[in-house]
Amino acid sequence: MLRQVRNDIRVIKNRDPAAKNNLEIILCYSGLHAIWNHRIAHFFYTHHWFVIARVISTISRFLTGIEIHPGAQIGEGLFIDHGMGTVIGETTIIGKNVSLYQGVTLGGTGKEKGKRHPTIGNYAVIACGAKVLGSFTVGEGAKIGAGSVVLHEVPPYSTVVGIPGHIVVQKGKRLQAHHTEQDIDLNHNRLPDPIEDQITALKQQVALLQNRLDAIDDTSDMHLTLHKQA
Repeated sequence: MLRQVRNDIRVIKNRDPAAKNNLEIILCYSGLHAIWNHRIAHFFYTHHWFVIARVISTISRFLTGIEIHPGAQIGEGLFIDHGMGTVIGETTIIGKNVSLYQGVTLGGTGKEKGKRHPTIGNYAVIACGAKVLGSFTVGEGAKIGAGSVVLHEVPPYSTVVGIPGHIVVQKGKRLQAHHTEQDIDLNHNRLPDPIEDQITALKQQVALLQNRLDAIDDTSDMHLTLHKQA
């Protein structure tokens, strides 16, 4: 348990430049408190003490602003930055070294039973306010842009943005045989903007059409002038 606690602290120091020392992390990081509380609640949940587990998770939500259902399965190295408004559903499975930012929802889409929440692959990064809804897999190393709503499976090493979310970058192959925590790409503020790309393409098309119309007008004026001279 002590090894796990030390690893939790190290994860925050590695991924949050605002973290100054261990004492600050232990006392002030709500994401860390939520994870620790979840482990206790998950223990009771797996031993079928469901009411105690839900009471612990409810108290944790009140104290941290982060709601993690005690049934969720969370791997090592989870980093919840700020975390206010983050919701993680009952059948969610989170892999190793995943990063979640504030307002993220890992939720379901209805009242179906069984697996109804997403599975998040190792080293995935889900940015502020993103909603991942349904029973599908977000692949290893994927990045979900801020405010995106993801309703379908995301291949590994892909970048998804928009509402509904769509893939704008896909590596298509495994970049490295072995990952370390330093390989996690936290630059979720630098993502492609497909809407801006489409607007740029439309502007170029309009400019091309305008040039053609101008050329047609010049040709017509020249023919009219020659006709008058004749």
